[in-house]
Amino acid sequence: MRNYIIKRILLIPITILGILALNFVIVQFAPGGPVEHVLAQYRGMNTETTGAISGSGAAYMESRADKYQGASGVPEDLIKELEKQFGFDKPAYVRFYKMVKDYASFNLGKSFYQDKTVGQLIIERMPVSISLGLWSTLIIYIIAIPLGIKKAVCDGSKFDVVTSFMVVIGSAIPVFLFAVFLIVFFAGGTYLSWFPLSGLTSDDWENMSWGKKIVDYFWHITLPVTAMVVGGFASLTMLTKNSFLDEINKQYVLTAKAKGLSQNQVLYGHVFRNAMLIVIAGFPSLLIKMLFTGSLLIEVIFSLNGIGLLGYEAIMTRDYPVIFGTMYVFALLGLILKLISDITYCLIDPRINFDAA
Repeated sequence: MRNYIIKRILLIPITILGILALNFVIVQFAPGGPVEHVLAQYRGMNTETTGAISGSGAAYMESRADKYQGASGVPEDLIKELEKQFGFDKPAYVRFYKMVKDYASFNLGKSFYQDKTVGQLIIERMPVSISLGLWSTLIIYIIAIPLGIKKAVCDGSKFDVVTSFMVVIGSAIPVFLFAVFLIVFFAGGTYLSWFPLSGLTSDDWENMSWGKKIVDYFWHITLPVTAMVVGGFASLTMLTKNSFLDEINKQYVLTAKAKGLSQNQVLYGHVFRNAMLIVIAGFPSLLIKMLFTGSLLIEVIFSLNGIGLLGYEAIMTRDYPVIFGTMYVFALLGLILKLISDITYCLIDPRINFDAA
C-alpha cells in the first residue's frame, strides 16, 4: 500500500498540470476576455454584447488591429495598457509557465477586478460551501445508507415499493426547483415565514451569545441543505440497496445463515464490510459535488456567497486568475480525497492490495 500511495502522490502534480494545460488552451480560443469586459464597461455596453461583437467576423482572428472590435473609439494606448495590466502582452506559453510556477508555491495570483488575492477570495467564500457541502453529505449518508440497507432486506415488499417511488420522485425534481418550492412555502414567498430567505447568518450574529449563534446558523442553512439533500440522496440509496442485494445472494451469506447466525450478525458482521466498498468509493465525488458544483444553484437562489458562486462569477467576467485558482484548488482537493478513499478501501477490507495492481 505504501508504494501505491507514493505513486499516487507523484501523479498528483502531473494530473493537475494536464488539467490546467487543457483548460488554458480552451480559454485561449474562447471569445471575449477581461480586456473586452473592461472595454464594454468603458463604452457603456454589456459584456454579452461585447463578447458577441469581439467574437464575430473573420477579421477577429486575422489581425491584431481588429482584435477588439468592440473597442472602436477607444484609444489604442488604453488597449495596450489593459493588455499589459492583464499580462496579455506576453506570449501564451510564458503566461502558462508563470502560472504553473506560482501555483507550485501556492501563489494563486490576484483577481483582475477585486483588490484581493485569489487565496483571500477562496478563504472568504470557503466557509459557506464547506457548511453546505459537509452537512449535506453527512445527512445524505445518514439517510441513504440505512434506507438502502432496509430496502435490500425488504426487497419486493410494500416498504421497498413505496420508498422507491419516493426516491424516484426526489431524484426527478431538479434541485433549483425544489429550492424555489421551499422558499415559496417556508421563507415568506407566499405562505409561511419560518426560515430566512438569504444569508448564512443574521446581521446581528456577532452580538449573539454562543447558543443563539448556533441556533441562528442552523436556522439559516435548513432550507439550502434540505434542497441539496433531496437532490442527492436518491442515487446513493439505490447504490447501497443494489450493493447489499449483490452480497446477500452470495454463497458465504447462505453458509453463515446455515451456521445459525442471526440476520443482524450476517448483515453487519459479514455483508456490511463487502457491500460498503462501492459506497465508500463514491464518497469523494459526492463530497466534491456537494462542495462545489451541487451548491452552485443553491448559493445563487439563497444568496449565499460560496466558492461555487465565486467560480461562476469569475467565468462570467473572465476573471482568469480566479477561474484557474479555483480550478487548481478543486483538482487538488479532489485528487487528495480520491487517495483517501483508496486508503479507506484497505482499512475496511485488508484483502485489497493496490500494490499488486
